[in-house]
Amino acid sequence: MSKIDVILVDKQDNEIGLMEKMEAHEKGKLHRAFSVFIFNSKNELMLQQRADHKYHSAGLWTNTCCSHPLPGEDLLDAASRRLIEEMGFKCELHKLFDFIYRAELDQDLIEHEFDHVFVGFYDDEPVINREEVKDWKWINENKIIADIYQSPDMYTAWFKIAMPMVKKEKTLKSKAS
Repeated sequence: MSKIDVILVDKQDNEIGLMEKMEAHEKGKLHRAFSVFIFNSKNELMLQQRADHKYHSAGLWTNTCCSHPLPGEDLLDAASRRLIEEMGFKCELHKLFDFIYRAELDQDLIEHEFDHVFVGFYDDEPVINREEVKDWKWINENKIIADIYQSPDMYTAWFKIAMPMVKKEKTLKSKAS
């Protein structure tokens, strides 16, 4: 794995420095991240199953894509870039909300992220990057929330936190429009 820096932030998402990605995950340092949730016209979420060789959370199901912006990179540009790199397509993304979480993961790593959540809509199939993604599927958002509670060990830590919030925020926004 090549050395990649993540952006360390405070609890208000102000940049306070850079750190190599693995070191940040070993030390549990708060850093900037993003998560992308893509829905289709049937209100199904596109899930991805992380590749088996990922450095943490390998083989687990999660949101459509997620990563860290590069130093100096705009968050929306980073989210669009990773969506293309992981899932092979581009669509319009909109910021939904942010949240901070901390989770102890496998491999003695700690995920401590200021996560910016984006949502988009797409009705076609992805062209997955096998280096990043093992599998994918569309699933109804109510069914996925129920499954998270029934089989939590099948899903990434951040996804289990974010998915109920995404459903709530989408519902609030649709009622407001």
